[in-house]
Amino acid sequence: MTRLKLLIASNNPGKVGEFADLLRGLPFDLIKPKDIGLVVDVIEDGKSYAENARKKAAAFALAAPGAVAIADDSGLELAAFDGWPGLHSVRFAGPDADDATRRRLVLQRLADCPPSDRVARFVCAIAAARGNTILAEGLGILDGTISTTELGSGGFGYDPIFVPVGLTSSFGELDLADKNQISHRARALAQIRPFLSQLAAEVSDGRS
Repeated sequence: MTRLKLLIASNNPGKVGEFADLLRGLPFDLIKPKDIGLVVDVIEDGKSYAENARKKAAAFALAAPGAVAIADDSGLELAAFDGWPGLHSVRFAGPDADDATRRRLVLQRLADCPPSDRVARFVCAIAAARGNTILAEGLGILDGTISTTELGSGGFGYDPIFVPVGLTSSFGELDLADKNQISHRARALAQIRPFLSQLAAEVSDGRS
């Protein structure tokens, strides 16, 4: 029986791990870039999360003929600063900055802000592509606040300083299974999950 080959289009180990967990148990042959020695560098110069996700999905799909690639672009948006850092969440601190540096700069910028001004949200756009063709897209948003200090050491990116609405724990304190119940990435993926399942069935039946 032929199975759909689904490639996680990311060079970020934390993101790859989240996708692998979110897609666990579905009827795909899930491929991680390191499994096939694939490294694809994509210039993320789009004007939206969706545009960047499309660019990454198509670039990885073209590099792995026969596979469907799934990519995302996500960012942290602070209400008090008009959505900054947003699209530039990974790049605003310079090419050599690591996650810890970016978190520190965000905390410094919010240092004098009252709790009411620490409102934030995570945004994630997801795209699936085969070759140059975008097959499906999804968008997930999760509201929350920024803590005054780092809480926990789990996750990646801004997880240790982001506290989802309704919780007192940061993403850095949640285990992966709990995070993946509510995350912005999980919400975006849920929108295209039915399409991926249908596509997998069509591939299995020889219809795609």
